[in-house]
Amino acid sequence: MGKGIINGRIVDESECTVSVLDRAFQYSYSIYEALKLKNGSFVHLSEHLARLHLSGKAIGLGIPYSDEEISSWLEKLKEVEKLSDATFRILVFGSEEVKVFVNHSPLKVYPESYYKEGVDVATYQAERFMPNVKTSNMLPSYLALASAEKKGCFEALLVSRDGYVLEGTRSNFYAIKNDKIYTAPDEMVLLGVTRTGLEECAGKLSLSVVEKTLTMDELFSMDGLFLTSTSMRAMPIKSVDGRSVPLSALDKIQKLSELIGAWE
Repeated sequence: MGKGIINGRIVDESECTVSVLDRAFQYSYSIYEALKLKNGSFVHLSEHLARLHLSGKAIGLGIPYSDEEISSWLEKLKEVEKLSDATFRILVFGSEEVKVFVNHSPLKVYPESYYKEGVDVATYQAERFMPNVKTSNMLPSYLALASAEKKGCFEALLVSRDGYVLEGTRSNFYAIKNDKIYTAPDEMVLLGVTRTGLEECAGKLSLSVVEKTLTMDELFSMDGLFLTSTSMRAMPIKSVDGRSVPLSALDKIQKLSELIGAWE
């Protein structure tokens, strides 16, 4: 059995629990971050911790520990578990006594074919509650991804009630047309850490990022579509709801993926 952390204490993972009677559990009053440990180093740890605090502030959930303390816990767990590559998850639970849990799982590595050929995605009409905040209130995303997976798809794209494509259930969404990359405005989606790196990497390819929502019909007139996340880098999309999308920008997406890998 692996180890985890509760408020700085290293414990067996089986001890990382909360009561179902806890009101914070019943109302999903918690926030989280997932971050990558790569070659023994945490990828953009300060950015993840900054977003954790912003999420907490947005819902009135104070974190009674400093970034330095939480960072030291991560390092301690990494050493105890002798980890070089892994995904770490920080969960801040708003009980009467705030609880900070840390656990880890194997690093997600996707088949190379996903990057060479693209993945299939499905759409789902839903909008996340407080989209800029990384809370555990994820029911729409859970239902959307479950629906997509039943159809044999890798990811679901959330579509607003007005018919605009917003984001994935666990990723940011982009479309390329000529030298422009389109994505939904910041206030409408989760501000992924990799989303920040994408702008820097796009500039190296003389691509500009434009905040603009797209309709479903517009997707099929683009040169290419892709997803980004901490684990995915930049992953091309080959079909939406069973309909093939253009792949003429596939080489640009693959170069972006390589640059994001180096940016990490």
